[in-house]
Amino acid sequence: MTTSVLTEAAAAPRRFRWADMGPFLALAIVILAGVMLNSSFLSGTNIANVVTRSAFIAIIAVGATFVISSGGLDLSVGSMMAFVTGIMILTMNRLEPSMGANAILVGAGVGLVVGALCGLLNGLIVTVGKIEPFIATLGTMGIFRALITWMSDGGSIPIDRALREPYRPVYFGNVLGIPFPVILTLIVVLIGAFILYRTKYGRRCMAAGSNAEVARFSGVSVARVRTTAFVIQGICVAVAAICYIPRLGAATPTTGQLWELQVITAVVIGGTALRGGKARVWGTVAGALILEVIANLMVLSNMVSEYLVAAVQGVIIILAMLAHRFIK
Repeated sequence: MTTSVLTEAAAAPRRFRWADMGPFLALAIVILAGVMLNSSFLSGTNIANVVTRSAFIAIIAVGATFVISSGGLDLSVGSMMAFVTGIMILTMNRLEPSMGANAILVGAGVGLVVGALCGLLNGLIVTVGKIEPFIATLGTMGIFRALITWMSDGGSIPIDRALREPYRPVYFGNVLGIPFPVILTLIVVLIGAFILYRTKYGRRCMAAGSNAEVARFSGVSVARVRTTAFVIQGICVAVAAICYIPRLGAATPTTGQLWELQVITAVVIGGTALRGGKARVWGTVAGALILEVIANLMVLSNMVSEYLVAAVQGVIIILAMLAHRFIK
């Protein structure tokens, strides 16, 4: 009885159901629609652009898969992204005169630490403070956004010109023709899938989300599991920030705006239950790709204004939640 919840949680992610193919079938349908609407959709340049642009949301969404499957929710990821990006750029700019290009490595390390600490803050507020994740991360969302606005004095924090060229390959570079952000995304996804599906922590994470009380009776420290999930989320945000900086070369108060909507949408349409207890890491990646393909089609087809992308994403998450409710 005491171990049944862990057994079920361990088995759930590996049990194949045709419903699990939903995100991938949806992605195939969206791609087919893209081919029909615009002949240039399948061009190598466009596909590389779509996949590379989806990398940031996919990486952060992997962390969100841990948080949501454990029974939590993080609305602060977009603001956290802006804050971590600002801290990284300020660190690199300060160190560049004495360290040169090596300042990039130090900045990346600082970003990972800051991201983990931001995640830890969220986790402790939720678990130790016993505040609902929605309210807790809504509060930190405002805090992180205010901090980056203060740090930039309402403007932007550009990366030092001397660092732009050596940093450029992190986003624009490739290995054997595969964009570097895509490779980094695959690494993050593989690590995330291994942790969730092959480790004791992964089983405990889904057990905590499935039934917290039963998990506690089974010897699982739900507070520790959920706090760790938030830390993983923060690290994933930092990894995305490392890749994102060379793209625009600056951090602004609008960096990462509404990314929390895209991240949650990607996780939900990927098959992870918003109530917790079930995680689909690869489905999350498919969800991130679906969102970016749809946004790309809106730009290419001119059928719907690109300014309505967020509205379309809002409709998608509502439909995904309805599907979760009525399709078991």
